[in-house]
Amino acid sequence: MDSISKLVFSKLIVVLIVASLCDADDGYIYSRATYYGSPDCLGTPRGACGFEEYGRTVNNGLVAGASRLFKNGSGCGACYQVRCKIPAQCSEEGTTVVVTDFGIGHNTDFIMSIRAYASLASPNMAPALIAYGVVDIEYRRIPCRYNYKLMIKVHEHSYYPSYLAIIAIYQGGTYDIIAAQVWQEDCKQWRWMRRPYGAVWDIENPPQGALLIRFQVSNEFTGEVKWIQIAGAVPSDWKAGVAYETGLQLE
Repeated sequence: MDSISKLVFSKLIVVLIVASLCDADDGYIYSRATYYGSPDCLGTPRGACGFEEYGRTVNNGLVAGASRLFKNGSGCGACYQVRCKIPAQCSEEGTTVVVTDFGIGHNTDFIMSIRAYASLASPNMAPALIAYGVVDIEYRRIPCRYNYKLMIKVHEHSYYPSYLAIIAIYQGGTYDIIAAQVWQEDCKQWRWMRRPYGAVWDIENPPQGALLIRFQVSNEFTGEVKWIQIAGAVPSDWKAGVAYETGLQLE
């Protein structure tokens, strides 16, 4: 083998080793996770997604801040199966977390609520696992499953009738919301909603009457991008802080 062939072969070996450290054959991705503290071990209502109380308690408080998985807010609400890699302390099935915040620390993909972090452990091993502080993990995206269909919550910062901010909660399946529009009947056109931060979509001087809203969603597994339309989910007399049922189930 000549020197050029040896160099190419060596680089190929390096690439293969790096790839094996990042992605497992069974669809899991290798990374690390840590946790943050809270008085009641739940999530934080001040998360970057803008979920407020929902982001603290959804999934029984098994929530996490994410770094690159935050996806500038479109990763909010995504569900992941996470398993830690210390055989003596970690359970085989791991836990399921919902992304509700953005966070970076110790080269981790997840900064979990302490309740979520502790749920990685085998029975009676949570104190030992918490003592590590940071653990190696493997994770994969999984569909979110709730006992509720998709709801549209009017954000607490909304001001009727001149400013409307909304956020989708109980977002099932594996779709990410990447855009939002509202129908302006008198102009016969769709108006774009702005994403000011996280999973919050807002609009100044929204149309009057019950709102026709549509979300553009993408599926990272299939590459599918489509619009889903929701008529009348936000009533004409909408109120800040109230969540309205859509009757729609994302799969």
